[in-house]
Order: sequence, then C-alpha cells, then structure tokens
Amino acid sequence: MKPLLRISFRFLLPALALASLAAVSPAQGVTQIGGESIVTISRTPTSKTEPQFTSVTVMPGRGMELLYVKANFPGKGEMNVLDSPDLATAKKMLDVEDDDFGDLGYRLGAAMLCPYPNRIIGKLAPDGKTLTTSWDGRTVTLPANNVGKLPGAERHAMHGLILKAKATDVHVTKIPGGEEVTGVIHDAFRGRWFAATDLEISIRLTANAVDAEITTRNAGKQDEPMAIGWHPYFKLPSGDRSQVRIHIPGTMMAQVNNYDSVFPTGKLLPVAGTPYDLLAPGGAPLDDHYYDDNWSHLEWKNGVVTVRVIDPEAHYGVRIEGVSPEIRTIQMYSPPTAKFVAIEDQYNFADPFGKEWHGMDTGMVTLKPGQSTTWHVRLGLFVP
Repeated sequence: MKPLLRISFRFLLPALALASLAAVSPAQGVTQIGGESIVTISRTPTSKTEPQFTSVTVMPGRGMELLYVKANFPGKGEMNVLDSPDLATAKKMLDVEDDDFGDLGYRLGAAMLCPYPNRIIGKLAPDGKTLTTSWDGRTVTLPANNVGKLPGAERHAMHGLILKAKATDVHVTKIPGGEEVTGVIHDAFRGRWFAATDLEISIRLTANAVDAEITTRNAGKQDEPMAIGWHPYFKLPSGDRSQVRIHIPGTMMAQVNNYDSVFPTGKLLPVAGTPYDLLAPGGAPLDDHYYDDNWSHLEWKNGVVTVRVIDPEAHYGVRIEGVSPEIRTIQMYSPPTAKFVAIEDQYNFADPFGKEWHGMDTGMVTLKPGQSTTWHVRLGLFVP
C-alpha cells in the first residue's frame, strides 16, 4: 500500500480561528437540505473584463456537498459552473426521492467522496444489500448501493460513505478577497470502515479560485486505507457538447469490462491514437463519445495536474487543478446525451482492493492512528 505522503495538523486549529456561524440561503423558501441549513459564501465581482467567482452554496446535511458554484462572466452575467437544478428540485431529489445511501447526491452539484471514490467489488451478501472485501488481512462490510442495467449485472459499492453524512461545527470565515466555509464530520463512516475517522472539509472562495479541501484523520486504533475524491458535474453553457473540448493530461487509461458495470480489468492502456487521447493543450472534442473512464500517469506542471473544460461556442472555460500529490487518477463521466461533464480528481483506481490489479499500488494511502491526509482541488475560470 502507498505510504502516507503528508501529515496534516489542521484538526488542531483552535476553534477561535473560525468566525461566525454560517448564513443560509433563503432562495425559493428552501433553507435546509439533509436536515441542516444550507450555507452560501459570497463575494462581489470587482472586474468588468475578467470572469470571477461570486458564490458557493454548500450542503452540510449532505457531507458538505457543493450545490452551486456561481461566477460572473462579463457580457453574460452570473452563471452556475455546476450542473444543478433549482433549490426546490434539489431538495425534493435529496430529501424525498433519494435512497438510504444518498445516491442521488452524486447526480448533481459536486459530491464529496470518501473513503473510496469509484467502485468496490466484493462478495455479495445473500440479500444483495451489502458486500465484503478485505485489506491487509482484515475484512469490511460495505453497502452494495449500485448496479448496472444489463441482465446479470453485479451489485457493488460506489462513491464512499459520506453522501448522507451531516457536518457539524460549520463556520464561515472572512479571508482576503472572499470567504471560507468549514465543517467537521466526526466518526464519518459509523463503523463501516477499517478505523474510526474524522473529516474536516473546507471550501474557500476568492475572485479567481474555489479551493476544496478534505482532510481525513485516523481517529481509531488500527491502520486504515484511505482515498478521497469528488464528483462535480460541470455545466456546458452552450448546450452543444459536440464542440466542447476536454484536456486531460493522462497518458494511460484503465480498461473496463463495459460501460454498464464499468469494472476495471486491471489493464492500463496507452491513450495515444485513441479517442481517449485528450493530451493536446486545447483538448479534444467530446463529440458523441461515451466516457466513463479513468486516466492515470498524469502530467504535473508547476505543482498541479490541470484538466480543462472548454466550451468555445460559449466563450467559456473551467480549469480543474489537482493540488495534492496523492491524486493518482482522473475519472471523467459524460454520456453522449449529457449537457455536463463530470471531472473527478481522486487518489485511487477503481476497485482498489481487487485481485485484477495483481498487487499494483492502486493509490490508497495508509493512515496509521493519528495520521491525516489532505485532498485539495482548485477551480479556475478562463475565456478560451
């Protein structure tokens, strides 16, 4: 397993460093989702010529998921960078229509994924509701919360254990040029993982960046594997995905069995000369390709790995910068009929404990008791 690369002491920051209790967004009469108040941090744009971020709306009742990231584009006004419905529809989806696992949470906005982004395959229980898998000689039971649509598709665990977690100690702090919201999820996995774990999630808003950080700390008495990621749906403002271009600086992709179950075969294939070659600085068009794929062997420049979503028709671009060196893979999900593209910076390959990898380092960080790891991704805007 991959050794710990960085230890974070952010959990030791005194509470006095945090400011007042967060304000809520009252739009459409919706002030709570997941039983907790919605939080909106905001700032006033200061440029008439450059795009700038203006607000971020977060749901502490749903694991600090980002619902909206709004930005002002000169000549276009305020736009939502994420693909999310209005507040009333979001509340209905998440509070009324969702299942016990919170699976609708990763079908809008930007859900936080921990301790395993992507899929885990294991031995299914007779009732089909849970599965078991093992790590370092220890077993764990996980919800079997996802399955493909084809006959005989195998149920599996997907996208972690905090989709319906509630954050506490939620605070908003003024920072130079903007605001920051933080929240803590104590004992985040409720006995469903290898050790008790505390999470601190922070979202920082400034004119030119939205920084998302997740710090996980092993609060238990045994080692645990850890992976972190998120699931942001980025809107394509023009609505014409055929001309939208994507740049992903990965030279290898993980082969999957099909686009229904999307299970890795354990083989990494070069992207050169294939529709998965998105290395050109200006990207390659989405066209009518179906993507639910994982890129690796990422190229880092100036301390970050950068993905670009470019919508030339809308004169619109978003940079997604992976800052944490533990980020090993980028998952992209975008079906041919979608008006969005999901760009998921994550530590790990799918099914990280699977035998198909033949002992390969699959990106899970090992945390000893008291140790932490921090995932950090930054969003930026540009006009192509």
